[in-house]
Amino acid sequence: MEIAVYSTASTAAAQRAAEWSRVIADTYFPLQLTYRDPGSFSGELERRQMGQVSLSRLATAPMQYERHARDIAHNNPEEYLVTVPRRGPVDFSQMGREVRCAPGGLILERGDEPYRFSYTQPNELCVLKVSRPMLLERLRDPDRFCAQAIDARSGLSALLVSMMGHLQALSAAESHAANVLGRQIVEVLALALDERSGPEDAGAMSAVRAGHLRRAERVIRQNLSNPALSPEFVAGQCGISKRYLHELFGDTDKTVAQFIREERLIVARNEIAASQGLALAEIAYRYGFSDQAQFSRLFKAQFGMTPSDWRRRARSAG
Repeated sequence: MEIAVYSTASTAAAQRAAEWSRVIADTYFPLQLTYRDPGSFSGELERRQMGQVSLSRLATAPMQYERHARDIAHNNPEEYLVTVPRRGPVDFSQMGREVRCAPGGLILERGDEPYRFSYTQPNELCVLKVSRPMLLERLRDPDRFCAQAIDARSGLSALLVSMMGHLQALSAAESHAANVLGRQIVEVLALALDERSGPEDAGAMSAVRAGHLRRAERVIRQNLSNPALSPEFVAGQCGISKRYLHELFGDTDKTVAQFIREERLIVARNEIAASQGLALAEIAYRYGFSDQAQFSRLFKAQFGMTPSDWRRRARSAG
């Protein structure tokens, strides 16, 4: 686990604002910072890198962070921030929504969309940074939860916040568990957000249709290594017609076949990283890819690298 610590106490007062802007850009992404009093500004930040996920704690004087369209390049990584205020409320606006979030709550922010974030009193924040593709693998349309003050005092949201707090206490000596813990906290995040799903979150979909779709997605994920997995199989397991199943997925941006293929690629990728002894062809066959060349081509299109490149990367990270 990579741990980085920074404090303005080691920087001359005249350079603190510029140095803090650099630290914030390095930890999250470039932001425009406004200080109530640049000359007396103070801030502390501690970051833990856990595989593809980072967890940070920062404590600062009152300030404002803005993400402008000009700061967002087309090739910037798509990322979400989950922010938990500890000492006082924060104000956040994005996608035409404005919200105030007090301690006991959390906010989901999309990093590749403009936003404004501020607090008027000294504050402490706990921030989880997750890539958008990583969250999309586990949760459909996370944007519907952005710019909401999510109650984190009970249920899975409370578990998520508690887990973030415990992970902040891990030492560098426990780095062997970092990648696993990083993946697990994203799983908890997805479950916590999905717990809030309701008819209003599903857009035009009724509660019944949303329930059928979630059940179909669950059947697919539970049968990824089943050679019989197909739209007919899923419809039968859910007790609905194949035509209705296709209509349900018509409410999303994927067909049934696309969803099955992408979920199989995701689980195959995880197994490639975890099972160093298994041949790539064996893993591909296990999840319905009988053509090794096709598997490699689809894998690279989905994740930006070949299965063998992914395995080498996983070995070097381990």
